[in-house]
Amino acid sequence: MFDWYKKVVFENYANFTGRARRSEYWYFTLVNLLFALATAAIDKVLDLKFGINSLYSLAVFIPGLAVAVRRLHDIGKSGWLLLIVYFVMIACTVSLVVTGIATIGGSFSAGMGIGIILPVIIILALAIWMLVLFCTNGDKGENKYGPDPKSDGAEAINEIGAE
Repeated sequence: MFDWYKKVVFENYANFTGRARRSEYWYFTLVNLLFALATAAIDKVLDLKFGINSLYSLAVFIPGLAVAVRRLHDIGKSGWLLLIVYFVMIACTVSLVVTGIATIGGSFSAGMGIGIILPVIIILALAIWMLVLFCTNGDKGENKYGPDPKSDGAEAINEIGAE
C-alpha cells in the first residue's frame, strides 16, 4: 500500500500522462488521508494555525491532481474534465457563500432558497459522479492515453504512470 503512495509522490510527482489503476489512485488516497489526519492531529497538539498539515497539503496537491488525471485517462476520459468539475464546484461554493452572506444580512427572500438548494445538489451530484468514475474499471487494452496498466505483461507497481 505504501509502495503505491511512494511511487505516486516521489517518482511521478507531476506526471499527468499515462494511466493509473484503481489501486494506485485509492491506495494513494488512503495513505494521503492517513497522513493528513496525523499531521492535523500534530498541528492540534502543538496548537499550530499554519503548520505541518498545511505544508503537507501543499506538497501533495500536485501528485494528487496528477494521479486523478491519470485515473481519468484509464477510463478514457480527458484530465480536463477534472478542471471543469472543480470549476463548477468552486462556482457553486461561491454562490452558497454569497447567498449565506445575504441571509446573514437579514435580506432573505423566498427566491434565495433555490440559491442554497441548487448549488448543494450540483456539488453532491458532481461528487457522486466523480466517485463513480474513480471506481470504474479501466479500459481493457490500450486507449488513447496509453497501454493498459493491468495488461498481462505489466507488473502492477512498475506500471504506475507509464504511457
